[in-house]
Amino acid sequence: MKVYVDTNVLVAAVLANHPHHLRAETMLQKAHMGEVKGCISTHGVAEFYAVLTRVPLSPPVYPSEAWQILERDLFPCFDVIPLTADEYRETLRACAVTGWIGGRVYDALHLAAARKAGCDQICTFNLGHFRDLAPDLADRIRTP
Repeated sequence: MKVYVDTNVLVAAVLANHPHHLRAETMLQKAHMGEVKGCISTHGVAEFYAVLTRVPLSPPVYPSEAWQILERDLFPCFDVIPLTADEYRETLRACAVTGWIGGRVYDALHLAAARKAGCDQICTFNLGHFRDLAPDLADRIRTP
């Protein structure tokens, strides 16, 4: 099974003190064991790094540690799905036509990558936005 994993799930999976850690860590373990094929967009990789390096933890996650987490937990078992300039343009056009504003554009980009990869499931803690943005995929959008 091919599963697109949203950034919020991956962040929860690697931060032991996150309230959703145990649920999210299970998804990451399934990807590591080959039970699912994990997918994330190129944008999602950058978002993951950005969130890890700015989350208010003591001690903080330093850039070198965030890179090590990417190398250890994501790159070995996740397909990184790039979107072309045309795919970005089409996603932004869809946002403009439907009136989606703000951070929803990032969720729309995640969904565009999940579609491109042909994912069977989309795993997120942001069910509402994802289902609003892609009602045709609602039955595939789940929490871990």
